[in-house]
Amino acid sequence: MLHQVCSRCVMDTTDSKIVFDSNGVCDHCLTFDKDILPKWNPEGLEDDALEKLAEKIKKEGQGQDFDCIIGMSGGIDSSYLLYLAKEKLGLRPLVFHVDAGWNSQEAVNNIERLVDGLGLDLYTEVIDWEEMKDLQLSFFKSGVSHIDTPQDHAFFATMYKFASKHKVKNILTGGNYSTECIRNPLEWMYFQSDSRQLKDIQEKFGTRKLKKFPVTNILWHKVYLPYFKGIKLTRPLDFLKYNKEEATRLLESKFGYQRYPQKHFESRFTRFYEGYWLPEKFGYDTRKVQFSSLILTGQMTREEALEQLKSPAMSPEQVRQEFEYISNKLGITTSELKSYFDAPNKSYKDYKSQQGLYDIGARALRAIGLEKGGKR
Repeated sequence: MLHQVCSRCVMDTTDSKIVFDSNGVCDHCLTFDKDILPKWNPEGLEDDALEKLAEKIKKEGQGQDFDCIIGMSGGIDSSYLLYLAKEKLGLRPLVFHVDAGWNSQEAVNNIERLVDGLGLDLYTEVIDWEEMKDLQLSFFKSGVSHIDTPQDHAFFATMYKFASKHKVKNILTGGNYSTECIRNPLEWMYFQSDSRQLKDIQEKFGTRKLKKFPVTNILWHKVYLPYFKGIKLTRPLDFLKYNKEEATRLLESKFGYQRYPQKHFESRFTRFYEGYWLPEKFGYDTRKVQFSSLILTGQMTREEALEQLKSPAMSPEQVRQEFEYISNKLGITTSELKSYFDAPNKSYKDYKSQQGLYDIGARALRAIGLEKGGKR
């Protein structure tokens, strides 16, 4: 296939499933027009929609020490959501953070500044590092592109289990259409919540059993928790006009927030993964997804995106430093890590999975108009 870039956004044929219409517009853009815009307004929903949501959450949280949980990574979306929930909506959120061993110092600083500045309580769950490290190495050895799965899986599994245990009805997430209206292609970033694949990869390449690592599964958190336990995952940023740059400047001004070079770079591992490993080993540059989302929502021009994509996300010196950091953290040599980079690429299709369940769920969600964008 000849290389082609969408005439409207910057998605291109590095997504092997991409399709273009006669005007050179890709199916990602057409899906945005068809499936997202009709039920979402980039300028915000009706004025009282967010207030109604807040009142509902307050009512369901009566008698509890907190009325909702907000997962906090230190990134801009979750940080701004925390500010919105406390200062604008009057909610009593518990700030929930999962430490999987890869926090950047900027993320630690940002979490501390937001929590202290807003006078909130922080709950941190620390993942057993020996199991996390072994699982992370298993994903490197497997050859798949989605090596960030252990971190993301631990985050959501831990948060869902906490909400279930403490009977919290509302989990608020910073996921949003404004910066995530285009999804990462499945071949780039397979479903991080697929417990069957996670266990299969660990069984094949791991050196220990996962006894403490938190595991979730699609039926538990997509069906049982929302429909039997009444635990809802809500995205308040979809209710208002959310501009990433304006939100960042506000947090910088009020809390001394430290911005990151790229979305998801609050994690040292994700920085290495999305900034180097994915684009150099597999040819998948997640900036194309991120920039295209901003283009479609009027926060970036296509020309700006194309100009930024001319340069790699990380300089050679940064790559060298990150290679050393990741290797040392995992207890291996840089030569061993390089051997995983040079090994043949594999796909999620090479291992056991629950893809059939996800396909059924996606069709059901599309049928009722609930399909979301962002990370999988």
